[in-house]
Amino acid sequence: MSSNDSTPLQVLVITASTRPGRLGPAITDWFVRTVRSDAASDAITVDVADLADIALPLLDEPEHPASGSYRHEHTRRWSRTVAAADAFVVVTPEYNFGMPAVLKNAFDFLYHEWAWKPVAFVSYGNTSAGTRSAQMAKQVVTTLRMMPIGATVALRIADSVHAGQVAGSAALDDAARALLIELSRVARALRPLRGGNDPTDVDGPVAGLTLREARPDDMAELLVLQRCCWVQEAIANDTLDLAPLRENLADLRASMATWRWWCVRHDGRLVAAVRARAHQGAWLIGRLMVAPDQAGNGIGSWLLSYVEGQAPGETTHCTLFTGHRSTRNIGLYERAGYTRAATDDTPPDSVRLTKPRSGQPTGAVHHDAGVV
Repeated sequence: MSSNDSTPLQVLVITASTRPGRLGPAITDWFVRTVRSDAASDAITVDVADLADIALPLLDEPEHPASGSYRHEHTRRWSRTVAAADAFVVVTPEYNFGMPAVLKNAFDFLYHEWAWKPVAFVSYGNTSAGTRSAQMAKQVVTTLRMMPIGATVALRIADSVHAGQVAGSAALDDAARALLIELSRVARALRPLRGGNDPTDVDGPVAGLTLREARPDDMAELLVLQRCCWVQEAIANDTLDLAPLRENLADLRASMATWRWWCVRHDGRLVAAVRARAHQGAWLIGRLMVAPDQAGNGIGSWLLSYVEGQAPGETTHCTLFTGHRSTRNIGLYERAGYTRAATDDTPPDSVRLTKPRSGQPTGAVHHDAGVV
């Protein structure tokens, strides 16, 4: 395989059947093994998403998927998985002349995350080798602004599957490799269109800014930004004993299990970030950071306002902490409507600030423990 563009690509192979006794995992395994060498030589990473493991319920988000506002963690996990991919291979059977309901449901959960990415189909079945399932799915994916490619692989079970495993042949293996070649070419060609396909890409106060929910591969860069930003906090508060300066990459990655993180980039460079989570009625906001050379441009206020708007409906107020000598931070928060809330559980040398959510009366604010 050869390519004029060796920029790494992420291909997600989706196993689209969940029924007992399914052949999907075996066919997915055959495809991944067959293309592994070609993928490695062309800077392609191939990952697998088994919808049986993803275990999405029937669409249960109250907001339209196009809003990018997700209430449930299972949706946010699926969003991160799909958003990280540059292209997709769907391994699907055919049920009653159509695609499995679980695949349609997985498509319907999201919207922007699919856009401007190519998709290929590896279908399997009896008489039609699953081709009617792939044809039905193509109608759906084009509505999601995906691009089905021409190359496909279609397996007749009687001819290609024996004892639950794919009986590979030269022709079948060549078809799988040709599919990957075409998929990667189209994925690279569509890359310029994918700059704004994330559901939280938003124009910021400075030209060239975009904002989206963080992914695991953002964490290394985020760690560097965090250390740069908290040096100023250490100087202002005359201490190096600050959690953001002690944390390592594993700590940040682990935090994604309990916190939602958002990243702001300026022409690709990470320049700001924030995290938040719901806790006992409060929307806890923390680690609001802006690169020192970008301070004073309104990014911090804009990002704070954005993350406040992500608070789930069951929360009544926003809470955050900063160092008691961090006068610049305190001023920013007070201008944004926060007030100091002295409580016994406030960490030493810290200031707790709270703000009722829009539409909440001041008396609805409660004081909850938690260092952010």
